[in-house]
Amino acid sequence: MAGGIGSRFWPMSRTAHPKQFMDILGTGQTLLQQTYNRFLLLCPKENIYIVTNDSYVGLVKEQINGIADSTILSEPVRKNTAPCVAYACYKIAQLNPNAVTVIAPSDHLITKEDTFVKAIKSCFKKAADEDCLLTLGIRPSRPDTGYGYIQFIESETKEDDSRIKKVKTFTEKPDLEMAKFFLQSGDFLWNSGIFVWSVKSVIKAFEMHSPEIGTLFKDGNAVYNTPKEADFIANVYNRCKNISIDYAIMEKAENVYVRASVIGWSDLGTWGSLYDHIECDPQKNAIVGKNVISYNSKNCIVNVPKDKLVVMQGLDGYIVVESDGILLICKKEDEQQIKTFVNDVKIKKGEKFI
Repeated sequence: MAGGIGSRFWPMSRTAHPKQFMDILGTGQTLLQQTYNRFLLLCPKENIYIVTNDSYVGLVKEQINGIADSTILSEPVRKNTAPCVAYACYKIAQLNPNAVTVIAPSDHLITKEDTFVKAIKSCFKKAADEDCLLTLGIRPSRPDTGYGYIQFIESETKEDDSRIKKVKTFTEKPDLEMAKFFLQSGDFLWNSGIFVWSVKSVIKAFEMHSPEIGTLFKDGNAVYNTPKEADFIANVYNRCKNISIDYAIMEKAENVYVRASVIGWSDLGTWGSLYDHIECDPQKNAIVGKNVISYNSKNCIVNVPKDKLVVMQGLDGYIVVESDGILLICKKEDEQQIKTFVNDVKIKKGEKFI
């Protein structure tokens, strides 16, 4: 899934060039390229589909060398993750009704790729053998209020993989006290947003739990993978509701499982989440940029172009980001306000800065 805007990473992530198309960690690869290469460890390139917005198709082709047009699924408008998943899975089902799929965001960080591959293969086996929906769960390391949580119980039958548990409840972004309780209880995992299922199982789930979406995409069975597909999808997306896959299916279905996984995961949803994945200087400043000089500054995140000289003094716990003529200076603890900043900039200064 590569169609989002990533507004919490403004001003680096902009509508015209969002974070999945950026080398936000300074590794030499964009997040999309890292994700694509990770899935080459699981399947051949012709089986990797990228769902993105119409306006990003060119960026996908630039960044994924030699990708076939047939494996880029273009969305005319953003309607959240449920339509995105439905489009991909109904289309794939017409090519291979027995397909097992993994759905993943293109802008997440996974540092333990061997462990990730092992986890996905284990989920593939269960999804191929049973009518079930699986997600990867991450053992929480702190009471984070920015993540969704999954409560698990032991499966009714013995699992081949002891890390696979039955899902009891989903909770979206709890307050701090609730997050602390989840952490202490030991039976909650972070929801990674990475899903595994057979196309048969997820189509059955759409038609049972979100028939308004299922019916729309089912009507395209005769036109998927034909020249008529694009016009059909344009029509469907105009009629389709904006809803996440969690709300549309996962929170309603009974046959949902989670596999606890230690894969070095971060959704890189905020500048603060990036801080943990960049090597810090002795003053605990995480700096991306070749020409940054700091005096009496600590615990900061700095991300500036390599040709930009930045001198900072006396800052403690700040985000300092410069991109395309826009400078953001914000306290790390107030980073959730960045979305508000973006909205205010849009109103006061116009779309060109967004």
